[in-house]
Amino acid sequence: MEILRYVAFSTDPKGGNPAGVVLDASGADDASMLATAAEVGYSETAFVVDPGDGHLDVRYFSPLAEVSFCGHATIATAVAHAERHGTGRLHLRTQAGPVTVTTDRAADGSLVATLVSVAPRTVPLEEADFGELLAILGWSTEDLDPLLPPRVAFAGAWHPVIATASRDRLADLDYDMAALGDLMARRDWTTIDLVLRESPTVFHARNPFPPGGVTEDPATGAAAAAFGGYLRELELVPVPATLTIHQGVDMGRPSTITVTVPADPHSGIGVTGTAVRI
Repeated sequence: MEILRYVAFSTDPKGGNPAGVVLDASGADDASMLATAAEVGYSETAFVVDPGDGHLDVRYFSPLAEVSFCGHATIATAVAHAERHGTGRLHLRTQAGPVTVTTDRAADGSLVATLVSVAPRTVPLEEADFGELLAILGWSTEDLDPLLPPRVAFAGAWHPVIATASRDRLADLDYDMAALGDLMARRDWTTIDLVLRESPTVFHARNPFPPGGVTEDPATGAAAAAFGGYLRELELVPVPATLTIHQGVDMGRPSTITVTVPADPHSGIGVTGTAVRI
């Protein structure tokens, strides 16, 4: 397999979230894809197979396990595909469901990709899980933003959303990785979406990611899509809305994610970002 390496949600290879991309994974089995992802060492690597029916089959592997959907690896894959085959629209089949992604050139010449997630939804965060999660993070209820209630949000993968009103609290991320990984495995959570609202449409996020074998993810497109659905479902933003999420700043890999939230409550959420080859 030819393995490409990209950074998504940044035009600087030193920022954003690195992803592996295999544009032709024909014949690769689960074991070889997992081993390849482990060798690449990024939080996710995307493996693409073209069956010739107008769709692309895409699977995503972290160094430790397969995940149902990954936003930053999707953005990276779309940009890699556009560099070789030109811009346009791709129809992806993922384990989470169908995802469309469109590529175009920005005014500065960079390639920009926009994915549209599967339909999002949220469920309550059970009180026992909420308490355990706060204890592992070292957070207290006084740290929370009461205007953004805790929920578990989905747009291809599940992410608990926990909001703080304190930038200092968000900046101080220190947790027991094994304990959080165990809780997340029991609940099938992909990342924990820790967020801070700067303004009505600007947010800061950090995403602990023990299932991927990393302490933190510098840009999480799947969580951004889930968060957009969370805001729409709970009527926390007027829709349609365009949101900006800053992530990765505290770990030295600044990332910018643009989230488009349509008014239709059944529609997917748009996630836009750039990607550059490493």
